[in-house]
Amino acid sequence: MTNILLTGSSRGIGAAIAATLDQPGVTVIGHGTASGIPADFSDPAAPQTLWHAALDQGGGTIDVLINNAGIFDANPIDRPHDDWVAEWERTMRINLTASAELCRLAVAHWQERGASGRIVNVASRAAYRGDSPAHWHYAASKAGMVAMTKSIARGYAAEGILAFAVCPGFTMTGMAEEYLSSRGGDTLLANIPLGRVAQPDEVAAAVRFLALDAPPSMTGGVIDVNGASYVR
Repeated sequence: MTNILLTGSSRGIGAAIAATLDQPGVTVIGHGTASGIPADFSDPAAPQTLWHAALDQGGGTIDVLINNAGIFDANPIDRPHDDWVAEWERTMRINLTASAELCRLAVAHWQERGASGRIVNVASRAAYRGDSPAHWHYAASKAGMVAMTKSIARGYAAEGILAFAVCPGFTMTGMAEEYLSSRGGDTLLANIPLGRVAQPDEVAAAVRFLALDAPPSMTGGVIDVNGASYVR
């Protein structure tokens, strides 16, 4: 049995990931407000509380960590300074620091058990391409997630601890639909050679592959799912 801790599993990409992992021999321990273990990642205590609750559900073992939870709230630079800084720090706490804490707990868990394990971090095209003037913080948080993934992969591969990232572009979740509409959907779509945004199940397919099937030599790899809107 493979126990997988999946954050942000209640909607959007997270719900699609949970669905694609629904198969014999896999137990998904979800996190979210609508399903799974509740945890508000704006609270510094939440990641560790979630980890221990997930271990309890998994009978003391987690084999795969998928960091998917995140926020994408605008933060225009003309906001009052203290408000801008507060939103920057909130986004970093939820998108990056909580993920880092869970990665650290996972690595330590596998080291203590002398076991292999996998981490899949759901980052964003913004990690490489940047984002809008109101989303410096979001792009920076996702770039940090990619750099962290590569550091983990390099640091612990010899112990059988593997780390991967997925970088979606716009994905047709409720959050993306609202953003596309507010930013002029046709203009944004013109920058995607595929002619459409990704579907959640397309991102989920990449995550599932990395979580269960990717060969160990892929550790440190980043998979883009953006319709060729950004190629590296």
